Amino acid sequence: MFSTLKPVKTDPILGLMAAYSEDRNPHKVDLGVGVYRDEKGHTGILPSVKTAERYRLENETSKTYIGMAGDAGFNQRMAELMLGEDHTVLAAHRLRTVQTPGGTGALRVAAEFIGRCNTHSVIWVSTPTWANHLDLFSAAGMAVRQYPYYDYQNRGLLFDDMMASLKKAGKDDVVLLHACCHNPSGMDLSREQWGQVCDLAKANGFVPMIDMAYQGFGDGLAEDAYGVRLLAENLPELIVCTSCSKNFGLYRERTGACNVIAKDVKSADLVFGALQNTVRGIYSMPPAHGAAIVNTILSSSELTAQWVGELEQMRNRINGLRELIATRLNAAQSLQDFSFIKRQKGMFSFLGITPSQVDALRRDYSIYMIGSSRMNVAGISEENIDYFAAAVAEVLARGEG
Repeated sequence: MFSTLKPVKTDPILGLMAAYSEDRNPHKVDLGVGVYRDEKGHTGILPSVKTAERYRLENETSKTYIGMAGDAGFNQRMAELMLGEDHTVLAAHRLRTVQTPGGTGALRVAAEFIGRCNTHSVIWVSTPTWANHLDLFSAAGMAVRQYPYYDYQNRGLLFDDMMASLKKAGKDDVVLLHACCHNPSGMDLSREQWGQVCDLAKANGFVPMIDMAYQGFGDGLAEDAYGVRLLAENLPELIVCTSCSKNFGLYRERTGACNVIAKDVKSADLVFGALQNTVRGIYSMPPAHGAAIVNTILSSSELTAQWVGELEQMRNRINGLRELIATRLNAAQSLQDFSFIKRQKGMFSFLGITPSQVDALRRDYSIYMIGSSRMNVAGISEENIDYFAAAVAEVLARGEG
């Protein structure tokens, strides 16, 4: 049986991680792996999370299963974080949430759920999008189409082309959107553009599915949820996949949620049954620890305030790094204008250099990023920014392309 297996394509991130780990250059810089890093390059545990974990350790009384839908308190808190406590959808009881193993688990549950609703549904994803989106939806049996999004030449959005493409999305098709901090481009929709997408969804009948992995990393918790809340207010159906990996720093705890908004309470109850049955066939029950931490934090006004402050510090560091990177790169050379980095949001940006130049940065300077030049800006610090800027300037000056 196993002799029929063929070699599979290696994830470039995994290859970068291994190469970086083996590199002995003391000046090496990791801009590949998508995790938040502090000024010392460390991905630490938030103090609010530490406090919640201590509470969990002292008060947990059982290790029994928590049910297919997961932690009910966590699900409620996540819904309120996503929509705001006073959103009309919550008041109308139109939302149903299941806890999932991370944001990736939420996306897979959503994909399998969509297949139950309509086996012929097509999912539209942006060009580019998070690489795992393509494999994940294809593995779930969904037909995947792509719509234009990022303008590589002008470092902006191809919004008119995006809208023209999405006009072809039919009733019961699904359109994947990034709530904020678009991965990998860092380019987000404006409020006006969210309004146009909402109007098109209402007119054509497609169902938006929003991947919200970075709430709070762009402009703020409420600001980053603007598109989600607008679509929830105006559309009869919506799917939102949320993650606690970045904003709570719970990467290895695999904590997320799949949220589905239906047109009314009766439909929502049917959705909830189908979601739980979908979960049963994939992983049966979600893990408890990460969700308990989040529920503990969001159930305490004191811990919530502390967490919001910690999240603000991370967000301010990222936004400050964008300013720093653009300023130092422009000061180090005059061949390219890197001001666009300041206009983007979240951890990721395309540097806009060629694959050969990316290779040169890795080979000659031990600066690691994906071949597309997608970089994690949180890998930059005051300590390595001048080294990075000088290396980029040198590689650009060579004219390698």
